[in-house]
Amino acid sequence: MQETDLALLSDAVRLAARVATSYTGKSARFWDKPDGAGPVTEADLAVNACLEATLRLARPDYGWLSEESEDTADRLSRETVFIVDPIDGTRSFQEGSRTWAHSVAIAHQGRITAGAICLPQRDKLYTAAEGSGAFLNGTPLSASAGREITGCELLAARPTTDPGHWHEGVVPGFRRAYRPSLAYRLGLVGEGRFDGMLTFRPTWEWDIAAGAIIVAEAGGVCSDKSGAALRFNNERPLLNGVVAAGRDMHPGLITALRR
Repeated sequence: MQETDLALLSDAVRLAARVATSYTGKSARFWDKPDGAGPVTEADLAVNACLEATLRLARPDYGWLSEESEDTADRLSRETVFIVDPIDGTRSFQEGSRTWAHSVAIAHQGRITAGAICLPQRDKLYTAAEGSGAFLNGTPLSASAGREITGCELLAARPTTDPGHWHEGVVPGFRRAYRPSLAYRLGLVGEGRFDGMLTFRPTWEWDIAAGAIIVAEAGGVCSDKSGAALRFNNERPLLNGVVAAGRDMHPGLITALRR
């Protein structure tokens, strides 16, 4: 079932890409969401409507969780749920940058079984299904085999270098890079282009659901910042940060963090 679900997700994000690229980021109408939740554009809503129509028609028994849809308790009674970020990196899209993504995943009984991330402006399609490996444009992926944190390269926002996050206030000597889309960051970890990815803020499920399975199927590990396994389709769909890295480096990162 995972393979047929993945084919559905892959087709859906390709369709989403055609919808999104029909808008020009800088000229697309936008407004700010309530409570400081960030911007949304008319393209976000158009992509969300396209994905919901496509995916729910194909799998009417699946629940629905999307950044751009009103959440309801209905999904909590479903064993299987779509988890969707129509445009991850809306500010990047709005600015006319290329670093934004469509991120779509399927969770079954709390675990991700299939995921797809598409970056239309970078010609990248990441895909993964449980037990079947992770791929970029059809080429198999392998996460970094690095073990040492000192000198490694991690994708992280500047606040992650605050000593308060680290054991005894000692920040490991890693090199920091940044990309605005969390989904893209996880795809890059799956590629092995970066050794890992960190975010310590509470993180919405739709930002990381697809990326989590891409990292795992590429041979990496993706957990919350305490090292606990990620579980999806929670009543409040927020996770306790994210730590993703190659299998050999992940334990060291968790140990280095302040408990």
